[in-house]
Amino acid sequence: MMNPRIALLLLALVLDAWAAPCPDWPTVQAKAEITALGAQLAAWDDAYHRQGVALVADELYDQARAQLEQWRSCFAGIGPPPTDPLSGSAGRVVHPVAQTGLRKLADHAEVRNWIATRNDLWIQPKVDGVAVTLVYRDGHLRQAISRGDGRSGQDWTTQAQRLPAIPQRLPTALDLTLQGELYWRLPEHVQAEAGGLGARGRVAGLLARQTLTEQDAAGIGLFVWDWPDGPAEMRERLQQLDALGFADSLRFSQPLSDFSAARHWREQWYRNPLPFASDGVVLRQGKRPAVERWQAAPPHWAAAWKYPLSQALAVVQAVDFRIGRSGRITPVLRLQAITLDERRIEYVGLGSLQRWQQLDIRPGDQVAIRLAGLTIPKLDSVVWRSPQRRRLAVPDADTYHPLSCWRATPACASQFRARLAWLSGKQGLALPGVGPATWDKLLQAQQIDGLLDWLSLSESQVRNLPGFGERSAAALLHSFGLARQRPFADWLRAIGLPPSGDAPLADNWDELAQRTSSDWQRQPGIGPSRAAQLQAFFRHPQVQALRDQLRGARIEGF
Repeated sequence: MMNPRIALLLLALVLDAWAAPCPDWPTVQAKAEITALGAQLAAWDDAYHRQGVALVADELYDQARAQLEQWRSCFAGIGPPPTDPLSGSAGRVVHPVAQTGLRKLADHAEVRNWIATRNDLWIQPKVDGVAVTLVYRDGHLRQAISRGDGRSGQDWTTQAQRLPAIPQRLPTALDLTLQGELYWRLPEHVQAEAGGLGARGRVAGLLARQTLTEQDAAGIGLFVWDWPDGPAEMRERLQQLDALGFADSLRFSQPLSDFSAARHWREQWYRNPLPFASDGVVLRQGKRPAVERWQAAPPHWAAAWKYPLSQALAVVQAVDFRIGRSGRITPVLRLQAITLDERRIEYVGLGSLQRWQQLDIRPGDQVAIRLAGLTIPKLDSVVWRSPQRRRLAVPDADTYHPLSCWRATPACASQFRARLAWLSGKQGLALPGVGPATWDKLLQAQQIDGLLDWLSLSESQVRNLPGFGERSAAALLHSFGLARQRPFADWLRAIGLPPSGDAPLADNWDELAQRTSSDWQRQPGIGPSRAAQLQAFFRHPQVQALRDQLRGARIEGF
């Protein structure tokens, strides 16, 4: 709730996701990496605290700062000293009561322990907005102060006087100090489905402006999460806040009995509609120390239990260029393993070579990963680029196409392996028990060099293959035997026949090979481009060599 990213300077924030071995860097590189990431964080801090602009999602900022702290612990004394992320945010207006921030509980065990050692507990949503202190004198709003560094902040009084969510006059002439969160109104917002939507940055940006439109002002709400000089009992504080016009406080505060109740409310607020974005829950004791003892540091009487990350920051360890059966090049990022929604992620595909060229991702870069459809890892953005731009061996897109790589040469390893996987898969011959791992063993044993060399393996050769026991060798021989019985059309697809739509296929090779482009275009569903592909397939020397092998093996139709 209250504390934006700025509480992150505490080392306790270092996340489990970054519990990784130290990078194997020489001193010069370590200094360059630490300096560059520190400069990036400083730029983000400046934009956020001085301009009210969030250049990066808060949870990604959290992880980037944790990463920097980990590197500093790995390379002590290397690089410039750490900068204070709050250095540009303090302002000149002193808070009448320090804004404390929150310690973040890492997992279920920490939450259980925290609850077990306290009583008179309550739980609230951790509203994802910007923290503010409101000062009332004789029932009138006299001052609004941004959180700043927790001790002093910017004067937001002029902006606060424009916000309908902040009462300018209370129904009772009281002197009081409130701490709360200014949030962007998001009716029926489900955090688990929509995420934060940049709501915090939007509010921060609006408050940094000199003027606010009526529409923008009406879009900002207020959640009061503490009344430092209010009644000692939490329930009484909440009831009086409600009577004073701060209804969200009572509506979204629940008494807490045990861990099960905490887990229930965390799940409830994560997966059901709320009028604001939230990034977790806050556990707090009803009774607090006297306000004179409050400090701008996480207190012992309140803590945050964050929601699961919607995005995870991952370090790119390598970029693999996988070439598919048709010659399509798909860059795949090898990542330092991360956990996202209880899933371990080590690889993410970029879809196309063109996208990689646009993004220019290199080893050492840090990228944001999210789950598409809650299951498939997806690259969301490049968050930070390493200053070390390592040169990569990028395959030439013009070299690979549907008629390239019919043999196991070094340059063709990826596409040739994809051809083998297609041949034995359900799209081809559907050979039981024969998959990429099987072909890898045959390739490592140097038993196949061409796509169909396995047809000539004898029974004794198969039984003596390294990595095959008696049972697995017998199963492989059985599958190879089944291959010989597959129909002509299955064999055509297995060796790479371009899609032929609804066009009827003859039952022998010679008839199909004699078809011209015009002949193919007369078939249903075949246009000029596909006709040219089909004609080129049957005329290609490597394909004709496959036909000769199949005819020599007495496969029907060839």
